[in-house]
Amino acid sequence: MGAADRQSAGDWDGVGNLPPARNGHPSAYAYGYEYGDTPGSAPHPDYGHHAGAGHVPSPAAARHDHTPVMGSERTTATDAGHHPDHGPGAGVGGHGHSHSHSHGPAAPVSRHLRKVIAAILIPFTAAVVVGLVVLWPGGAPPHKRTGVGFDQQTQQATVTRVLEVSCTSVNASGETPTGDTATAEGTSAQQEANGTCHKATIRVDTGKNKGRTFTEIVQPDQARQLHPDEKVVVAYEPSAPKDLQYSVTDVNRRFPMTLLAGVFALAVVVVGRLRGVMALVALAISFGVLNFFILPAILQGANPLLVAVIGSSAIMLIALYMCHGLSARTSVAVLGTLASLALIGILGAQFIGWAALTGNTDDQTGLIHGLYPKLDMSGLLLAGVIIGSLGVLDDVTVTQTSAVWELHEANPTMGWRGLYRAGIRIGRDHIASVVNTLVLAYAGAALPLLLLFSIAQSGVGTVANSELVAEEIVRTLVGSIGLVASVPVTTLLAALVVSADRPQGAPGPVTDDSAQTAARSSRGRRRKR
Repeated sequence: MGAADRQSAGDWDGVGNLPPARNGHPSAYAYGYEYGDTPGSAPHPDYGHHAGAGHVPSPAAARHDHTPVMGSERTTATDAGHHPDHGPGAGVGGHGHSHSHSHGPAAPVSRHLRKVIAAILIPFTAAVVVGLVVLWPGGAPPHKRTGVGFDQQTQQATVTRVLEVSCTSVNASGETPTGDTATAEGTSAQQEANGTCHKATIRVDTGKNKGRTFTEIVQPDQARQLHPDEKVVVAYEPSAPKDLQYSVTDVNRRFPMTLLAGVFALAVVVVGRLRGVMALVALAISFGVLNFFILPAILQGANPLLVAVIGSSAIMLIALYMCHGLSARTSVAVLGTLASLALIGILGAQFIGWAALTGNTDDQTGLIHGLYPKLDMSGLLLAGVIIGSLGVLDDVTVTQTSAVWELHEANPTMGWRGLYRAGIRIGRDHIASVVNTLVLAYAGAALPLLLLFSIAQSGVGTVANSELVAEEIVRTLVGSIGLVASVPVTTLLAALVVSADRPQGAPGPVTDDSAQTAARSSRGRRRKR
């Protein structure tokens, strides 16, 4: 059968183009098969007579190569009409070959979908950049040191010598404060008076008084005991008498903390390789946004909620795109995270207002409020809820998006409803573990507080109603609601986007029922020879 005959039969146009669509479906050549020539079947006579089952209908012993756009598969005819994987040509009546076709990487999202995603994310990104520029603080506002808590001048020092001395000889404790040894304070004072104290000599290693030494008495019941050659942090108060200007405030933990950070970075790089390196870079940028934008902007008097939203959005965009690449998959995760953050912000603002939470519940927040009385402490609480939820949200949205994408890779014929149902089943398992993780993380951070309330004589309702505990409850539940909502939202977005992810020349919209219809239609009808 000549080339002209084959062209009239409708399976070849003589110049290497694909045959036209039949029954509303594109040619099966786009998928690496001839019409009716599935693995294990004979060539369909409706589309011409082949010299052998191993031959691709070619008008001459020439090579043609066509590659449909957007990452679809490649079909190649080689010299003498043989498929490169077919081996020696089979006889006229033989069928001694098997078809071979490979699946490349997932095709990128169609141009229309890219435009839709860009129409949402580009204005959002531009708004974040404008917010960063407008609210950029340029540093924290100056203030006079109070000498309280972390607001002290500190220097590095070393313990050079520790001697045991009688507490009475150094006047470590005076008379029983209450005059009654039956009380806890009285008993403690008596034990200190009759016990052995430690007299430590400390050398200042930094600052203008470098090399100066001072002594400090460590009582026997003190939680932190000093040891020779131990590195410590000392507070400096220049207005105090010379003998009382320095005092030990803490132990120098720089070496173990640095070592632990190095082990963490090494583990991330060894396991994650290049992706791990990018994650560490994104982590450093996140800390930079927090330290150079969010915190100073709040101290400058900007609205804490607005600052938290802009800062969290910047962290989200940088971290996700840097770690996972500039792709439709990452963009879907960004959209899911953004929607969940918006829900957390709305719920947080509503319930913090209803519960009348002030955000001023401990010494540190009290000190901040004293230094900056105009600072909105309830807004600061809400900002903490949003920032604290962001890290877990990233994990959930990226995982759900990747799950839906992989489901589509495994079964490209699955429609968006099937993808959503399969993805939400994965998400339910994720919800159970993530919510539990978030609750336990907050409980672990507040464990001493919970322990204190557990020994109190008040009921659970009374304890939960206190502002200190109610603040943690609202923080936990609002963040958990956002996490739960992120699963269906992100899964739905991913299913809609990936189900519309079709290269040019691929079949029309694929639904859950269309795969079997397409398979039946592609067989065609046999014609009499």
